[in-house]
Amino acid sequence: MVIVIGGPTASGKSRLALDLAVRLGGTVINADSMQVYRGLALLTAQPGPDDLAQAPHRLYGAVPPSLRMSAAAWRDLALAEVRAAERPILVGGTGLYLRTLMSGIADIPAIDDAVRDQAKALHAELGGPAFHQDLAARDPEGAARLSPGDTQRLVRAWEVVVGTGRTLGDWQRAAESTAPADLAFHTIVVDTPRDRLYANGDARFLAMMEQGALDEVRALLDLGLDPDLPAMKALGVPELAAHLSGALSLEEAVALAQRHTRNYAKRQTTWFRHQMAEARRVDPGFSQTHTGYEKLIESLLSEIFAIIRKTG
Repeated sequence: MVIVIGGPTASGKSRLALDLAVRLGGTVINADSMQVYRGLALLTAQPGPDDLAQAPHRLYGAVPPSLRMSAAAWRDLALAEVRAAERPILVGGTGLYLRTLMSGIADIPAIDDAVRDQAKALHAELGGPAFHQDLAARDPEGAARLSPGDTQRLVRAWEVVVGTGRTLGDWQRAAESTAPADLAFHTIVVDTPRDRLYANGDARFLAMMEQGALDEVRALLDLGLDPDLPAMKALGVPELAAHLSGALSLEEAVALAQRHTRNYAKRQTTWFRHQMAEARRVDPGFSQTHTGYEKLIESLLSEIFAIIRKTG
């Protein structure tokens, strides 16, 4: 059985995964699209030395920031780690990663560069709302799921339908046949109240700054990477890069990164509530009582062991 722990950034899911791993003798496997990159240990909140000493961790800082890690490539790596672990615990906030592993992945052909360039150019020309309308004419179902401000997903949906002649929804329905039939999943979603979630995110970013996040971004910029690479768009990187270039004061950069973190957490919360509605939902309540948290851990362990006994 694979334990899956999802939830928004700064919700406490990594600590929950570690505490369960320690008690179960489990292996923590990363399912976060930014924590997979090297050189971003601080800004992506990758496990530190103390965490690594308590339980095995896999797929953290696994690839250089010069690569584009796709959901399909991550899935292949994650499946290998899951099958190698005695008690695998997948944890992350990237819903697409979790969905591709649990429900299968669409075998979408590579999109021609000309189509990708056309999509970006059209979005730049029309702007979000008009581009959204253009997508709606080609893929009504896909457009209905996206907001005009969701640039990355809008452009992706457009380039897929134009480049392949099939919508993303069509490809995703075809993906169901690729789900790993040999694996069973027990899914837990960390559902931290919004006010505490936002406060956690704000405080964590300040802690990252104290630990050297600015130097981390400076070292990343020194690599001279394409600014469109995923690693260059990790929360905190564009904002601190803007400070280093003189475009923002440090105070402005920190405040902007905190705001973007809150916005991202809000989107993640919405995704997990809609896409993983059947999951076991928990609020670890780290800021409340130690006793309450320990009771939650014991309750989850009882559930997990009951499932293990039932499924063998």
